[in-house]
Amino acid sequence: MAARVDPMVRLFPERRVVRFLHRQDRLLFFSMVNELVRPTDVVLDLGAGRNRFPEFGPHLNAIATLKGRCARIIGVDVDPEVLTNEAMDETHVVAPGGRLPFESGSVDLIYSYAVLEHVDDPLSFVAELERVLKPGGWYCAWTPNKWGYVGIGARLVPNALHARILKRAQPSGRADHDVFPTVYRMNTLHDIRRFFPDTDFENFSFGYNAQPSYNFGSTLVARMWLAYMALTPRVLAQSLFVFMRKRGVPSAAAVNREPALEHR
Repeated sequence: MAARVDPMVRLFPERRVVRFLHRQDRLLFFSMVNELVRPTDVVLDLGAGRNRFPEFGPHLNAIATLKGRCARIIGVDVDPEVLTNEAMDETHVVAPGGRLPFESGSVDLIYSYAVLEHVDDPLSFVAELERVLKPGGWYCAWTPNKWGYVGIGARLVPNALHARILKRAQPSGRADHDVFPTVYRMNTLHDIRRFFPDTDFENFSFGYNAQPSYNFGSTLVARMWLAYMALTPRVLAQSLFVFMRKRGVPSAAAVNREPALEHR
């Protein structure tokens, strides 16, 4: 029997040549982070975990690896696996909801990939971000939208079953030890505006529809998700790109990296 062809290869011709897609969420997110990072910056990967990006191909690994391209890259996670992350200059394990082990105003940029859906106490989380960020510093995050099809599915399935379902929905996806409970308490644009007050942050966040993930290895299901995303309003976008800049008098380096985004 012939091996099943990956739906991404059928639907995205570039996938026959390279291991990334032109509308991949990781590609856009880390491309944006790269443009904000400067060689003098102290950068914090909040939720770094173990370094999984080599699994996604050389280009995605290259743009997701900031070590050597900024002054210092620090990895923090509740999972001790972060101590094995060789893509970091230094690593720390913290308690869930705990205080970050850094001085106030000591970090230029913080980013989180697939973390916000796990945050149980958004107010404390944002307070720590604001504390350690320098004025003019950035917080950048990718997370599923609560009202996107991935977010709705994750909330309908009990956390205890997530790893089992993911194995079928995303055959080449995460191992069991990379699946963590989700709560979706800051996963809409409204939530982001509420927890990142306008008095403290400038908000450049937006919803985005990327590749049709969780397709059970079926081209038909992948096409269905593409059609669904094309026809539904932006409030139902698959994911959120959170880009927040801390208000205050920025450093000279921050002034030189004004975003080419309209304020939303």
